[in-house]
Amino acid sequence: MEQGSRKAAVVGVALSDCGRVDDATPYALHAQAARRALADAGLDRARVDGFASAGLGTLAPVEVAEYLGLRPTWVDSTSVGGSTWEVMAAHAADAIAAGRANAVLLAYGSTARADIKAGRRTGDLSFGARGPLQFEVPYGHTLIAKYAMAARRHMIEYGTTIEQLAEVAVQARANASLNPEAMFRAPITVDDVLSGPMIADPFTKLHCCLRSDGGAAVLLAAEEYVRDCRTAPVWILGSGEHVSHATMSEWPDFTVSPAAVSGRLAFERAGVRPCDIDFAEIYDAFTYMTLVTLEDLGFCAKGEGGAFVGEGRLLVRGGDLPVNTDGGGLSAQHPGMRGLFLLVEAVRQLRGEAGDRQVRARDGGLPRLGVASGTGGWFCSSGTVVLGRG
Repeated sequence: MEQGSRKAAVVGVALSDCGRVDDATPYALHAQAARRALADAGLDRARVDGFASAGLGTLAPVEVAEYLGLRPTWVDSTSVGGSTWEVMAAHAADAIAAGRANAVLLAYGSTARADIKAGRRTGDLSFGARGPLQFEVPYGHTLIAKYAMAARRHMIEYGTTIEQLAEVAVQARANASLNPEAMFRAPITVDDVLSGPMIADPFTKLHCCLRSDGGAAVLLAAEEYVRDCRTAPVWILGSGEHVSHATMSEWPDFTVSPAAVSGRLAFERAGVRPCDIDFAEIYDAFTYMTLVTLEDLGFCAKGEGGAFVGEGRLLVRGGDLPVNTDGGGLSAQHPGMRGLFLLVEAVRQLRGEAGDRQVRARDGGLPRLGVASGTGGWFCSSGTVVLGRG
């Protein structure tokens, strides 16, 4: 086969135990998810020649690969926050297309919640005070404060209301109620969101993602491997990545995320339009992330995100664009760098394995196209992947 012509498919996906996991290490969660993904694909570990991971160890992914018993000849340790995994999936697909790898495993695991409970770390997430960040740290800019400022800018510019932002959390919870693996499933209302404790104006507690433990793994393989797998392939149709800024002072417009570029590239390369997409998995550390990413991916015009999400469109049941079908980081699980979980859920939806939360296409059949869009930092980076079946 001519080098550069091979297609790449996702052939295995899995989650480790998630939610409250007090008796496992991050390495163990990596391994558990990886074993499950390989079993899902029905592919022997010996055939994995590529590995990608970030966020654990001094020499990631070397340490994790060693723990898993892998000796890859292609590796990726790209680390751009929550968008890491969409970017890595794109890199893996390119490597497969170029003949530099045949089967690439992406794996992640974190005990963020358990570590705080055990006193191994604090609840504050710091990116340090060196480099460009030295000019912001003295002013007390926390990660959540940066997102809160961006949300407030959107409210001022476009009249987006706090009730509309709250709807994102309410609909995410409604989707989570259909997911037996979700950490929080009890329904919530807009009033529940608005009446919660203030975290960073305008965000109350339920505008913010939960903190959990958990891991995930995704196995990509070249098209000639598909016949040896037990699962139906989900193809990587197109991808895009973009970085925009490191400091808030260098962000030209708080109401535009880097998904405006990564999404456009992914759709163009896949040869599809936003209106062709059956569902979307979007990084949602905060409600504003969902709203602005929907705008930037082209599902609605800039400034219309508030009205768009306020009409129940994000619901698995009754929504015309189901979003974060597993409940997302707001309700299902969020162990940090959650972008890999978006890919797992997208694949399950396209394979028709989502149970009560299964999305249906407009004709009543299984969805044919989905998009996963991850965000890193404070809208510093974005990776978007368009996936399809058949």
